[in-house]
Amino acid sequence: MSMEVIGVDVGGTTVKGVVVDGDGRLIRELRRPTLSPDPAGTVVADTVAELVGVLDEGSGCPVGCVVPGIVDETRGVAVLSANIGWSGIPFADLLRARLGGPVAFGHDVRAGALAEARWGAARNASGTVAFVPIGTGIAAALLVDGRPLVSGGWAGEIGQTLIRTGPHTGRRVEEVASAAGTARRADAPDARTVAARVDAGDPQAQQVWQDSVEVLADALAGMTAAVAPETIVLGGGLALAGRTLTDPLERALDARLGLLRRPALRTAELGDRAAALGAAILAMESTE
Repeated sequence: MSMEVIGVDVGGTTVKGVVVDGDGRLIRELRRPTLSPDPAGTVVADTVAELVGVLDEGSGCPVGCVVPGIVDETRGVAVLSANIGWSGIPFADLLRARLGGPVAFGHDVRAGALAEARWGAARNASGTVAFVPIGTGIAAALLVDGRPLVSGGWAGEIGQTLIRTGPHTGRRVEEVASAAGTARRADAPDARTVAARVDAGDPQAQQVWQDSVEVLADALAGMTAAVAPETIVLGGGLALAGRTLTDPLERALDARLGLLRRPALRTAELGDRAAALGAAILAMESTE
């Protein structure tokens, strides 16, 4: 049997932990609620340590952990994570102190990109790949020759840019086009419900959906013009709509990109385990 590793994803609402082997086969999985706000990071660090202890079963598996927001992997610092209430938290050091050993540390979206590229929707993709989860928020991770573009932790925050024209001027991209923003504007429990209403011909849902597509297309077109990914993997709740999302989004990108190459759009395959699986990849790489 190949080496087993542990990957942990600290989300805004849930801490997800997995044990996988070198081929990405899931062996064990546990989840715990994220207790936040936690401005010192100590409560979440305790939760991660407890989860790792249960998953490890005394075998001493290598551990990787990823967190949301602006993350500086080099320094091991969670620079900013509004959902958990973190600002400048040396989270890697907190974890190493609790676990008594090394921890591979990273960013949740970049880790998700690694997992989708190795074991998911982009496993046979060439060139530059972008992973764009569209859930509570929107961010992008770019893999260039298989390695994440980091830029001090600031790369890929496309959901934070301000909309400059149209009915949503002044709002951030993720406020409008995220799964949460789309559901909120349609007065629906989730984005999948909005998509079902779109497919059923509901005019109010169709307008909300079209606004989300247009705003998302603007953000993706800018990213495409700058870094020219050959493939964009769409994840998160909005991507569960499948072609209800990708068909109009392809048309919107064509209208914006002109002579530029439009990336192939794929929907993610690894679901909400992607970041935890990516954390496991970081753990594997830390032992090489």
